[in-house]
Amino acid sequence: MRRAAAGPVRGAAAALLAGACLLGAAPQASAGGRGPVGWGSLGTGTTGGAGGTTWTVHSRAELKTALDNAGDPTAPKVIRVVGEVNGHEAEDGSLLGEQDYAPGYDLAQYISCFGEDGTTWSDTRHDYCKQQRQLRQTGSNKEKAQIQLTVPSNTTLVGVGGDARLLGVFLTVNTGTNIIVRNLELEAPVDHFTTWSPGDGTQGSWNARFDAMTVITGRNIWVDHCTFTDGRFPDREAPAGFHGERVGRHDGLLDIEDGSDYITVSDSRFTDHDKALLVGSGDGRGDRDRGHLRVTFLRNLFTDIVQRGPRVRFGQVHVVNNVYVSRRRTPLYALGAGVESALFSERNVFRYDATLARYGGERFHDSGSWINGRPARLNTVAAGLGLTDDVGWDPADIYDYRPLTTARAVEHHVLTHAGTGRQYGRP
Repeated sequence: MRRAAAGPVRGAAAALLAGACLLGAAPQASAGGRGPVGWGSLGTGTTGGAGGTTWTVHSRAELKTALDNAGDPTAPKVIRVVGEVNGHEAEDGSLLGEQDYAPGYDLAQYISCFGEDGTTWSDTRHDYCKQQRQLRQTGSNKEKAQIQLTVPSNTTLVGVGGDARLLGVFLTVNTGTNIIVRNLELEAPVDHFTTWSPGDGTQGSWNARFDAMTVITGRNIWVDHCTFTDGRFPDREAPAGFHGERVGRHDGLLDIEDGSDYITVSDSRFTDHDKALLVGSGDGRGDRDRGHLRVTFLRNLFTDIVQRGPRVRFGQVHVVNNVYVSRRRTPLYALGAGVESALFSERNVFRYDATLARYGGERFHDSGSWINGRPARLNTVAAGLGLTDDVGWDPADIYDYRPLTTARAVEHHVLTHAGTGRQYGRP
């Protein structure tokens, strides 16, 4: 039997519970200590729900209630997640699936309506094509309404212990400020109604709708000691699509878009996924993104990521002391320099050569990174791609931080401390 949600706890008891849900002596702003390192420490600062109401949740319904915070969603609050919360959980506790959202939808029939080469959709190619198109659209909207949970301002969302998970939840920040997400495993949602776009790329592409987490116009966000993964539903086990490729059922793990600002992502793991991290939502969004998208990625582990670790447009992004490893999947690149980006890489460890790609960017700088234990010389690589190493800014001029200075120290710290349920390291 599922335990009932604990009611909101306030005052001194809330502060005690907020501290108790952390592991060890954590550098956690909402637990009365230090805040994030990097861009997330600037602006108005990032303290999350410190001093507010504390909720303990065990289900989607309880989490949704806690996010609403008794009708005052932007008031400070700490939400403690215990065990697994499934985004597809209905009010009666059952788990919803594709046929619950769109009875009669069939992926194979949807694919067949593009023809064998996947180049052109036709409502009349088969007698079921128009119906499948409509079912895909309505099913997608119903799935989104079910799995999307939005985190309001002044919230700390933290997992209790080492097994707190959001499964198939589309976690979003939409204009929220002062938010901490910590010690949670976020399993990326499977898009049951993913879209085939024949004109995307040279041979077409699948475009799934849901990220594990999306930040839209959010400010002062700290994501710390989390694990992002495809989990139980890896791409390699997806149904076959066009051109011998698998159907793409996942979008990103963490996307930061539309003028979001002052964000730190630290000591987290990103694993077994194609498009991991995106900063900036489009080449044509400069009116929203210029002067924003200031993000620090600190001491994270990227394992079997194909690309976007991160890919950056417009933003001033600091990537420092991260580790990149590939055992199962062939990477395209780790760092992507997009339009008007100012990407500052520092003392990262790469265990493969596919480090850098240019996507319309002009600037990139690296200081002291390593590839397979040797100096990476990424500025030389960047010059070969037509990138200048003058990015116009230096993190050391903006905020205080202490990078680890040897490849061995970086790997030891990241492999020991990054991800959910790990003992917290130094701030």
